[in-house]
Amino acid sequence: MPATIVHLIPHTHWDREWYLPLGGFRARLVGALDELLAQCDADPRLTSFLLDGQTVLLRDYLAMRPERQGAVAALVRSGRLQVGPWYVLADEQIPAGESLLRNLAAGHADAAEFGGRLDVLHSPDAFGHPAVWPALGAEFGISLGTIWRGLDAERAHDRDLFWWDAPDGRRALVYHLPPDGYEIGSSLLVADDRLTAAWERVASQVIPRAATRHVAIFVGADHHAAAPDLGGLAARLAARVGGFEFRFSRLDDFLRAARAEAPALDVLTGELRWSYGYTWTLQGVHGTRAPIKRRNSRIELGLVRQAEPLVALAGSASPQADGMAAVLTRAWREVIECHFHDAIGGCAADAVTRAMSVRFDDAEAALREVTRGALHALTGHDSDLAREGGAGAPKLALWNPTARARGGVVIADLSFFRRDILVGPPGARAPRSGQGVLPFVLRFSGPGVTMCEVAPQVLAAEVGLERIDAMRHYPDQDEVDLVRVAFPLPTELPGLGLHLLDAVEGSAPPLEPFTAAQGRNLWNGRVESQVASDGTVKLRAAGDGPLFEGLLGLESERDAGDTYSFCPVPGDAIRRPLRAGKPVVIAEGPFVAGLAWPLALRCGRGGGKNEGRVSARMGLEAVGDSPVLRCTIALDNQARDHRLRLRFPTGLQGRPILAGAQFGVIERTAPKHHARNPAETPVATAPAHRWVAAARGARGLAVFTAGFFEYEWTARGDLLVTLLRSVGELSRPGLRTRPGHAGWPTPTPEAQCLGTETIALGVAPVTADDLAAPGRLEQMWEDAFVPPLAYWMRDYCEATPPQLEQTGLSLGGDGLIFSACTRPSGGRGVVVRCYNVLDRPVEGRWSSHRTIAIAKLVRADETELASLAIGPGGREVAFRAGPRAIVSILLEFTD
Repeated sequence: MPATIVHLIPHTHWDREWYLPLGGFRARLVGALDELLAQCDADPRLTSFLLDGQTVLLRDYLAMRPERQGAVAALVRSGRLQVGPWYVLADEQIPAGESLLRNLAAGHADAAEFGGRLDVLHSPDAFGHPAVWPALGAEFGISLGTIWRGLDAERAHDRDLFWWDAPDGRRALVYHLPPDGYEIGSSLLVADDRLTAAWERVASQVIPRAATRHVAIFVGADHHAAAPDLGGLAARLAARVGGFEFRFSRLDDFLRAARAEAPALDVLTGELRWSYGYTWTLQGVHGTRAPIKRRNSRIELGLVRQAEPLVALAGSASPQADGMAAVLTRAWREVIECHFHDAIGGCAADAVTRAMSVRFDDAEAALREVTRGALHALTGHDSDLAREGGAGAPKLALWNPTARARGGVVIADLSFFRRDILVGPPGARAPRSGQGVLPFVLRFSGPGVTMCEVAPQVLAAEVGLERIDAMRHYPDQDEVDLVRVAFPLPTELPGLGLHLLDAVEGSAPPLEPFTAAQGRNLWNGRVESQVASDGTVKLRAAGDGPLFEGLLGLESERDAGDTYSFCPVPGDAIRRPLRAGKPVVIAEGPFVAGLAWPLALRCGRGGGKNEGRVSARMGLEAVGDSPVLRCTIALDNQARDHRLRLRFPTGLQGRPILAGAQFGVIERTAPKHHARNPAETPVATAPAHRWVAAARGARGLAVFTAGFFEYEWTARGDLLVTLLRSVGELSRPGLRTRPGHAGWPTPTPEAQCLGTETIALGVAPVTADDLAAPGRLEQMWEDAFVPPLAYWMRDYCEATPPQLEQTGLSLGGDGLIFSACTRPSGGRGVVVRCYNVLDRPVEGRWSSHRTIAIAKLVRADETELASLAIGPGGREVAFRAGPRAIVSILLEFTD
């Protein structure tokens, strides 16, 4: 009988940032890789080393040691150093789906530069995995993977290999690390007299689980340099242990060998985030440092739905297109570097979160500048010519960042000149002065639009400062009237389409109102709401829709946990607001109506033995005839060691809840009561992207946010959304919910999230029919969080004719959700991506304002899969999207 083959896989797991900031771990990385390169050069027995599945480590190393580029590339090309496929090992449930694809794209590009990619989706330490995980690999030609956390071993009948099917049916062969994880083999790095006993301990974990005669043992651990005698380990084991063949192997070689001999294996589907009793899952990270997670979601949204598509559409209209695309590539890397699992999970030192904030600052500034440049190219605006005396009447550019035509109410920020603010020695310069804002209307005109004028609703006005930048001039700093307005679109904006409006002095007759607010009440044609005396909200669909009461209830409970795990305090009672202030009308309509009211509660821990406090200014707005009520919470948290949440009672006991996920949706039920696990108590919370919703017949409720959030769905039908988990230690020992340290004890006072933040969300009544067609929920989310982009050009100067025809791409097909519009690596045309949220195939189509020359079905890595036929007139491409499929199409245009 053939001997069991033990594949020794030398590696290190390298947390780029964790209990130390990047600078500390990078210094250690340089030493570890210097030693590894020397060891590989001196010892031919060390035939492979896995650099943790992420290329950022080589980027960090070569930034310090650029002279080692050749030596690194030689090892990668020879197969001895395995790199990629990720750029960083992300926490895979928190970043958006498009971010995970950009992560793999960056890793793919790096690996190609270094000399070759590991074709294994290596995920050794993420805090669970989304259902779409196998499809992410398939988008880059990868069908092999490794995981540790998130899988209950019983689901795979305690075998080390299983098939994992994505929602679209694409499959990966996955190796499940043993309970001791990726560091199990580090215990073999002992003296000869202890090696046999060490092997027996390791073998007791891995041999009984082996589904084939091929067994993998990872030799390494967190931040461990290669042992000096690592190359001799296989021979030392062979000399002392009979019945096994020991060899050093690449991870992909092990998996391919196992796949060739694999018998029938279990086929798993769905998400993997439940490994209680096997290894820690640490799902408490989803609520940790929530403000940085919310900021990440806003920046992801700005990149994917604003900067990227505008640069792609600007294309030939901008000579700076290549440069803007390069800037976005760098911005994406800065964002993805924040997605490392300890960083975005929040279970890291305070210095790490501060470094993330700096990277986010840079990425956010980049996306704003790129957006500005692309819009200037598309509208023909030149700030330099405007500074040289060419400025004309101001223009408001409206761009639709969704791939469907839509109307509705737009909110825009305008500015009106009052006086110059001179910077530097004035010399002979004389400051100008103006009149500020005067009565004005917005004039709609142009091809396909009947000229009309609309008097906007003024939502806010104040005096402020504005700086206008130009490429070849110093900035122009002015004092201005800043005016926020709302107005209805008289005609629909096409998908990804652009329109220019004029702001002209004058007045126009008022339009029929959409919304109104009075006293405690708010309504439009779709929803009615009322602020109750306790500060919660009543809501119903207009007319005789089911009534929801007690919504947006702010509440706190003590949290004795750490950045990894929530831990309740025995005997603690839920704290709710002591008082609620009387609502005031902040917008009366006709296009936006709003109410605001203050709340305050005592909770958590304050200074010394005192209780802390939380105050909030709650805001509720009805915008146009949207069924989604917009909610803002201006929060001031001055309480420590507590969890702050919003409660939404729905009355939907026993119903499942549907949650938005990366490239799809997932249905979950309220978690059953679990006996406290001695290793880790199962959490009641779950992760979501964009929205959650539950319904029975006509009674249903949906809650929307900009991106990722944590929620709990209770058996009685209450939805709780986490606003904050305030904790002060990276890891605490002896928790009731997780005995033992999950990380090195480190104070994290900034994880208490003290201070102010404004949080946005939406709430809407829905029905069971809406949940059966989740595309409706995605459109409601888009209307609330991806509104038309209104870009004001006070100094508008038309240097070239506006390239409005460059824009305009619309997606058709029930259940198809627009995901991205990007510039391909070759720079010509656009790549558009969508996904199907239905369990049946859908016939889809992309319609363009421009004539299409080439259409190709591609993967996310732009590998061509098939050519697509272009419809009559050259303006449409039809395609078929399989159930739950991700579909990317490359379009090139005749111009």
